[in-house]
Amino acid sequence: MCWACEQGDIERRFELVDIISTGKMPDGYSADDLRAMGLPLPGELVREPQPDGTVVIRQVAPSVLAAAAAAFTCDAPETAQQNAQTSASKNV
Repeated sequence: MCWACEQGDIERRFELVDIISTGKMPDGYSADDLRAMGLPLPGELVREPQPDGTVVIRQVAPSVLAAAAAAFTCDAPETAQQNAQTSASKNV
């Protein structure tokens, strides 16, 4: 790859990381496309504003993502109704 093409690829990837760090999926890309390019998905990056006005983009640790996924509870009406029934049967 020539230097100009390589530089263009680096700039395109940085633009994608900037969009992803805002929590949005870049237009025209799927999750599979981002993974194939070795990029994180929205929600896996955080933006940290610094006192000097710059913004640092950091990747969230996989352990933190796993803990957040494990803590997720479904609030679907069916699940809430089942939980209410289970709680009521335990209280009887």
